[in-house]
Amino acid sequence: MGIIKAIAGAIGGGLADQWLEVLEPNNMGDTTVFTTGVTVRQGDRRSSNTKGTADTVSNGSIVHVYDNQFMMLVDGGKVVDYTAEPGYYKVDDSSLPSLFSGKLGDTVKETFSRFKFGGVPSSKQRVFYINLQEIKGIKFGTRNPVNYFDNFYNSELFLRAFGTYSIKITDPIKFYQEAVPRNAERVDITEINEQYLNEFLEALAAAVNKLSAEGQRISFVVSKGRELSKYMSEALDEEWKQNRGMEVLSVGIGSISYDEESQKLINMRNQGAMLGDPTVREGYVQGSIARGIEAAGSNSAGSMAGFMGVGVGLQGAGGVGAAFSQANQSQMQQNAAAPQAAAPQGGWACINGHLNTADAKFCAQCGEKKPEIRAGWTCACGRENAENTKFCPACGSKKPEEGACKKCGGKLEPGAKFCPECGEKQ
Repeated sequence: MGIIKAIAGAIGGGLADQWLEVLEPNNMGDTTVFTTGVTVRQGDRRSSNTKGTADTVSNGSIVHVYDNQFMMLVDGGKVVDYTAEPGYYKVDDSSLPSLFSGKLGDTVKETFSRFKFGGVPSSKQRVFYINLQEIKGIKFGTRNPVNYFDNFYNSELFLRAFGTYSIKITDPIKFYQEAVPRNAERVDITEINEQYLNEFLEALAAAVNKLSAEGQRISFVVSKGRELSKYMSEALDEEWKQNRGMEVLSVGIGSISYDEESQKLINMRNQGAMLGDPTVREGYVQGSIARGIEAAGSNSAGSMAGFMGVGVGLQGAGGVGAAFSQANQSQMQQNAAAPQAAAPQGGWACINGHLNTADAKFCAQCGEKKPEIRAGWTCACGRENAENTKFCPACGSKKPEEGACKKCGGKLEPGAKFCPECGEKQ
């Protein structure tokens, strides 16, 4: 029993009337992985097969196969022939299996050789279809927080991840044998996903930990969908392909959140980093004093009592606010006077003084974005030069004098924002 390609002359509007039966796949949605073949115009009195046996595909019947579908002719529970090529096929009890593998190639042939039916056709014959499209939108969510050691925070943090992933069936015969429930008429991936989801979440935790081992910032995980897909493939694909004939195709992280303790640690570290900057710290001190004075004005005992309390408090503290402010100003002056370390050739230094290579877009130490450096003046030859450059190193032209356009050297009126000659912004 097998299938052969139907002759071209029989293809047309009267196809259903020219053969004993015409079979095509039952409803197949985006998440449908398996369905049966159903008879076109079932019960039509014009059908020639008025005495057909139930669960038997009549010799000479036509089977429709569409794009991204794998059709199996099953006899007694064993696959006797298949095709992954779109077209019309005629069932022929006398023919050997044709095995139209399509893009699946030798992999499915090897699987067929292990599961093929080797005897006389039985009394129960069916046509089944498996969806070869990418099965998208399979939802996942971590039941428990996943640990993540972040080098930047130097702490063990915990996160929760939610999103979707997709799979693709690469060996449909193995999928039929191992994943499709027996006697099923139609299978949606959500109906058989509980075991796969547990395995997926285990692999997700391993993949997230691998990102941590590579030193990725925890805040960057949400943008690492491609890397996660790669890690998930490494963790799952070999086992899923071998045991079930499917693989993980992509992973989409919808949202990442931290548990309460991790969020507290992150906030504390960020606040400490900000207050490490004397400019920010000075603003914080001055703001605290201003808020104290503002609160004194709303004192229920009267504003004078409040202000007196503020004065006594400041005197009793020995002018702590003034001392803090003086220390901040001193550190800012020291930072301004301190010689800046030289960045690598062509490299740059972030606002915190960390040195980075030229191709780095973010600081490897603190994550600050590379500053956008605007040249001081543009020579008439087109070369951009630093502000302190007196002559253009490309053509030797002198830097334009004050009151002249920094690009073309044209004369500018006092207060002009654009050059009247070339339109360059000043």
